[in-house]
Amino acid sequence: MDSVRAVEQWPVDNAATAVISADGEVLGRHGDTGRTFPLASVTKLLTAYTVLIALEEGAAELDTPAGPEGSTIRHLLAHTSGLAFSEHKVMAQPGTRRLYSNAGFEQLADALTSHSGIAFADYQAEALFTPLGMDATVLKGSPAAGAVSSVADLTLFAAELQRPKLLDPATLAEATSVAFPGLNGVLPGFGHQKPNDWGLGFEIRDHKSPHWTGSRSSPRTFGHFGQSGTFLWVDPDARVACVALTDRDFGPWAAEAWPTFTDGILAQLSA
Repeated sequence: MDSVRAVEQWPVDNAATAVISADGEVLGRHGDTGRTFPLASVTKLLTAYTVLIALEEGAAELDTPAGPEGSTIRHLLAHTSGLAFSEHKVMAQPGTRRLYSNAGFEQLADALTSHSGIAFADYQAEALFTPLGMDATVLKGSPAAGAVSSVADLTLFAAELQRPKLLDPATLAEATSVAFPGLNGVLPGFGHQKPNDWGLGFEIRDHKSPHWTGSRSSPRTFGHFGQSGTFLWVDPDARVACVALTDRDFGPWAAEAWPTFTDGILAQLSA
């Protein structure tokens, strides 16, 4: 796929990318796809998926209380628990605001550990990484932003997100639909969004502007980007996913380059 070579123009020292069809076929790749990079907030996709697997296994339920008083696992996944960004401090009543929160994902992992009796990183490795063959992926720190992975591993995860084997497809469909619709909030790096739609751990593009995906991306596109210069998106309408990992932190360069890159991929697929 010619469009994936556009990463060569990015102002980064190292970058790797892959485009994955809904059937799991790698349509194009570029760079060292075996190299590992810090994922930053792309970690949240892996954490959310682990929690969803645990819920299906009966460890808890979406409406099991977790986090601040009145909050549930559902609230924590959807960034509506009311917790602050990085402090374990309540800023709003649950369900009233979309407050993007690393602290919420840390409490989410703590809740799963409490209900399962298994350390979160161990549960994640056993339930997600090992079954998918994600041998290079490790959670080294916070379940909100501490994972390290490669494009090769995230290619396997992107295939799972399009044709789930570890989850009931209905569970994934709910997780990638808007939870607590109509809530406004800040999309980190892109400002206030009305509404700031989110699923259960998955950011949903909808009609947000500006955004880190492209103008050609369908409103149903879901995924996440990371402050370390990383992203993973799935466009269900285009039946394709894309992963890109770099060694330069997110900034104006990424806000400009990523949407153009995404539009190039989608244009080539529709040609």
